[in-house]
Amino acid sequence: MQHLYDVLLAPFVDFAFMRRALAGCLALSLGSGPIGLFLVMRRMSLMGDAMSHAVLPGAAVGFMLAGLSLPAMSLGGFVAGVLVAVLAGLATRFAGIKEDASFAAFYLLSLAIGVLLVSKSGSNVDLMHILFGSVLAVDDAALYLVGGVASVTLITLAFIYRPMLLESLDPVFLRSVGARGGLWHMAFLMLVVLNLVSGFQALGTLMAVGLMMLPAITARLWSETVEGMLVMAVSVAFGSGLAGLLLSYHFELPSGPAIILVAGLFYLFSLLFAPAGGALPRYIRARHFES
Repeated sequence: MQHLYDVLLAPFVDFAFMRRALAGCLALSLGSGPIGLFLVMRRMSLMGDAMSHAVLPGAAVGFMLAGLSLPAMSLGGFVAGVLVAVLAGLATRFAGIKEDASFAAFYLLSLAIGVLLVSKSGSNVDLMHILFGSVLAVDDAALYLVGGVASVTLITLAFIYRPMLLESLDPVFLRSVGARGGLWHMAFLMLVVLNLVSGFQALGTLMAVGLMMLPAITARLWSETVEGMLVMAVSVAFGSGLAGLLLSYHFELPSGPAIILVAGLFYLFSLLFAPAGGALPRYIRARHFES
């Protein structure tokens, strides 16, 4: 029992920075998990990755103006993300380009501009901080930001849950009843940007999307209902955060990559053994049906 305490509980009992990191992971999981699931359901998984890169130039401009200032970098990242979403939407509407192609083009441009800005004005350490974050260095201001974004996300999703679900599963029906699908789509993109901005302080712009997407993809392998997938996505995200923090603490690993690695390993495990979509249960059901 003492050994289990030392491994699992002592890091969080003894060190305040570990407790802040765990609280940050919980808030990120509550906000990013449902957003990631809707991205998966709407076949926009790669768009989440594109948006995570889109916030980099704004964060870089905030860094150039105010240093490692959370409000400045967060505001800059949000403005840049919204700008990319609007420009990609306009390109899709008026130029006839597919939405995923528009996002890909603008996110590559944004990524290049952001890296150039940070490299020009700061050190490699600053660039690494923005790209990969440091969840163990989360302070009270970052916790307030992540917690506030998670609260806004959950409240907003509670109001737009039905139209979002309809647009994800049957957009033709939503248009036939005169609902404003474009309005819900833009509101959803704002939530995506908000959660990526809140996540980059802890996990960095390149890692924040991992905690958003990997648990959501994994959840679809474990449940066949939307409610079950929502619960599973949040649970996997928080479990990955907890396990990643413990691995980071005990083996002196970078915290952000450790969290994403745990989420990725659980996804690989789920590919084989998850009851709803895993390869082995599907094989057993197929053999049973044939017999």
